[in-house]
Amino acid sequence: MKYKNAKNILPEELVTEIQKYIQGDIIYVPIQGKKISWGEKSGSKETLHARNTRIFDLYTLGYDIKEIQDMFNLSESSIRKIISNIKKSQLCLGGITNE
Repeated sequence: MKYKNAKNILPEELVTEIQKYIQGDIIYVPIQGKKISWGEKSGSKETLHARNTRIFDLYTLGYDIKEIQDMFNLSESSIRKIISNIKKSQLCLGGITNE
């Protein structure tokens, strides 16, 4: 993403209006019409999903948090958060039952 000076590309009236809300800071203007969420274009989102699913699968197979932590070089709290989030999402989808 390249920095551009608003006064060099926008009409003076628009710059004056924007200055009512923000001055001297950098703001991001999203691309109009495109609804691409973080990581979709680069594949990062899919990679993280696969990793997190693997972490959850190992946990359900009986691996303890410390073993998983060492495998993925993540903190204990990160592993617990991933497991918790997947449990919650599966509960919402009806994938886990309390039998």
